[in-house]
This record gives sequence, C-alpha cells and structure tokens, in this order.
Amino acid sequence: MNLLPEDATKIEIDGSTVDFFEYKQDGLIYYYFDTSDRGAPEPMVNAMAGLQLLGEDKKLIMINHKPPMGLFPRIQQNYNYEIIELEDGRHKVVFTHKEGSTPNVDFSANTCAG
Repeated sequence: MNLLPEDATKIEIDGSTVDFFEYKQDGLIYYYFDTSDRGAPEPMVNAMAGLQLLGEDKKLIMINHKPPMGLFPRIQQNYNYEIIELEDGRHKVVFTHKEGSTPNVDFSANTCAG
C-alpha cells in the first residue's frame, strides 16, 4: 500500500535516517516519512527531525508499525497529532503545529530513553 503521491519529491532533512518526501495538496505542504520497517530509536529520531519543519500550512505524515506513544508526551504542548490505523495494520500519524504555541521541544532528546 503506497500512500505517497506520485508528485512527491525526495528532500534532505538534517538528522533523519530514512527518506523524507515533500508534496503539496489542497494548499498545504506535507512532509512524509515511513519508519514502519524500523525499530527504536529510528521512529522517534525521524519524527523529531520532521517536526522541526512544521509551521502554518504544513503537516508531517509518519507511517509506522505502531503509534509512537513515547513521543506524544514530549510534543503535545506544541503539536497536535491524529492517529489513523491503516488497512494493512500500520499506523499513519498526522502532525500539525498548534496555533499560537511557542516551540519548547528539546529536539535533541530524540530517543525513548530520557
């Protein structure tokens, strides 16, 4: 099941360990990565790298084998997230920046420990 639009372009993201892609849809910019075949700490490492890209009119799409529950408490002050279970058992997490929030996430703390 390929969730990436055909017009998506591969981009370089500092600190990422998987491919990131960017595409536009309905006036929004989407950043996309898939860590569904990766183990810890790669899902959190890549989510933290991708979250730094967010702002108004931008969303981050994470595809993973399960929701990254250790990530949510660290980011919930500044980011909204929606978890969607896919037909194949993977999970799609859509992140957006909370309007009016001042970023105070320690992006260097990008593993489950600590």
